[in-house]
Amino acid sequence: MVEDETTDGTRIAQLLSSEIHGHERGSLGLLSVVDADPDVDPEEFGAFAYGVAFETDDESRRIAEVYVHPDRARVEFLAGVETAAEAADREGLRVRPKAVDPPRTLVFVESGAEVKRALRVVRTVADQLREECR
Repeated sequence: MVEDETTDGTRIAQLLSSEIHGHERGSLGLLSVVDADPDVDPEEFGAFAYGVAFETDDESRRIAEVYVHPDRARVEFLAGVETAAEAADREGLRVRPKAVDPPRTLVFVESGAEVKRALRVVRTVADQLREECR
């Protein structure tokens, strides 16, 4: 049986949010979805849906922001930008740098099938941050 592939940006962002919630407590420390806009409407250039925070005993730090487009979601990494770029490339996701100060890494999640790979990128960045906190 073949299922239709999810390519709706809002649904992709929701799936990624669910995956992040599923990994909130564990070996990574605390990953959480923050400042979510439940009524976000996709926009051609992306509309802010939510942030992703990494929390330790000492601090809470936003490491990424998720934006929705009509046909995809975009994860903008604010922390671990080089790690995110390398991990996304290994996962076969479309990735590019964003030339702002400080720099960001954009990772495009173009289908529901890519959500697990995007989660692995988030987890890789969280692993790096956890190591830096030690």
